[in-house]
Amino acid sequence: MKKRHRDFFGAITTWIIFSIIVIAVSAYFVFNDVLIGPAFIILGLLSLIVLKFFKIRIKSVYPDIVFGFIDNGVLIFAAVLGGVYAGVAGAIIGGAAGNTLTDGIGGLFEGYVAQKQRKFKINSLRTPLSTMLGKISGCLFGAGLGLILVWLIGLLI
Repeated sequence: MKKRHRDFFGAITTWIIFSIIVIAVSAYFVFNDVLIGPAFIILGLLSLIVLKFFKIRIKSVYPDIVFGFIDNGVLIFAAVLGGVYAGVAGAIIGGAAGNTLTDGIGGLFEGYVAQKQRKFKINSLRTPLSTMLGKISGCLFGAGLGLILVWLIGLLI
């Protein structure tokens, strides 16, 4: 098997393992408003550890982390807002509309950060594994922070 195919298979395998972990943690904490945000942040830290395990420098996936952080961080608010005003259908529509907008703004900032890295000669060699792990970690951190903020706002209202 060629190295490129082996690397892609390793990335898919890592994604499957992470998917199972994220779904399991989400299912376990789904009704625990206090702990779901911190649980996502811990999962984000776990993804950074996996980056180190594969000898991928965090600096090289920083644009992907920024994308994921903005993407899920803002998406949480669109989905919650839709859910509050229109129930499950509103959450789905808010999530879909929010995802469209956050992918755009996340991509804008991802490109900006990548452009800055090239200016400072920071190597951001992108592979399926590094891009996937970078986006996963950013999404987990963004979701974790977003869920914590939603919980705190809920305490104030």
